Amino acid sequence: MSESTHLHEVPLVGIVVPVYNEEEALPAFHRLLCEQIDRLPYRFRIYYVNDGSTDGTAERLKEIQQADRRVCTLELSRNFGHQAALSAGLDAAEGDYVISLDGDGQHPPALIPEMLRLAEAGYEVVLTQRADTEDESGFKRWTSAQFYRLINRIGETRVLPGGADFRLLARPALDALRGMREYHRFLRGMVSWIGFRTVILPYQPPQRIAGKSKYTLKKMLRLARDAIFSFSLVPLYIGLSMGGLMLFLALVEMVYVLSLWLSGQRAQLEPGWSSLMFVILVVSGILMILLGFIGIYIGYIFQEVKRRPVYIIRKAVPAREDTAEA
Repeated sequence: MSESTHLHEVPLVGIVVPVYNEEEALPAFHRLLCEQIDRLPYRFRIYYVNDGSTDGTAERLKEIQQADRRVCTLELSRNFGHQAALSAGLDAAEGDYVISLDGDGQHPPALIPEMLRLAEAGYEVVLTQRADTEDESGFKRWTSAQFYRLINRIGETRVLPGGADFRLLARPALDALRGMREYHRFLRGMVSWIGFRTVILPYQPPQRIAGKSKYTLKKMLRLARDAIFSFSLVPLYIGLSMGGLMLFLALVEMVYVLSLWLSGQRAQLEPGWSSLMFVILVVSGILMILLGFIGIYIGYIFQEVKRRPVYIIRKAVPAREDTAEA
């Protein structure tokens, strides 16, 4: 048996790492990653996705790729966001298993051996669940808990509380995920939706290697919006329920007015300006809320039907191992 044939019998693992302005953290992260994967009996291909970084991330990636034949780099044309960059890496990744994690060190590469062990045991999706840390603010912990409580209450797909985009997907699960081409992407919900045999691996996030979190409050709110409106129709039902309530109150009012007419108490029917304004304001508010929800869903539909790509790759540099095999 030739060496080439033997190599192709060894399982290939793709590792997807989206990065945005991680110039300081990248060299140390890559060393941590290599410390874990170099001792494992697999072939590895590492896909770094540069999500429109404006610092020296591109230069650091070039240096890493020159030193490691397994590294492939994808450079997006601009900053499309974490979910889009992650999707670009997953679409490009080859392998029997594909692992995604962030390049700031808070997704510990030390979990990779255990993730692969669980995959070899037959699990097609290995999810990780982040434990709360003292470094997180009380506000962030509270908002995260409320978000997962809300999305699991109103949505039809259960999303793992404390879940992260640090996961392993076997090839069948990855192919199923690739078939979901929606523009607004909430990958945690999408991975839960596809099903497959799943196991949860808890972990304690370490300190960031360098820099600060790129997930601002605005980005977190945008992700929450995409999750709610992509996986639930409950906002529309809220407006419908409010409309039904107002119709019920109108029926009660009609019965009350008829009772006064039939009992000869017409003098009490002089309309009051305050009660009239109250009803008008309540009905108008409900209509505006309902129209707002409908407008958001129509906006989502509009963005979907335009069929714009989720991301655009400006430049892709394959791993040198791929060139050698070709």
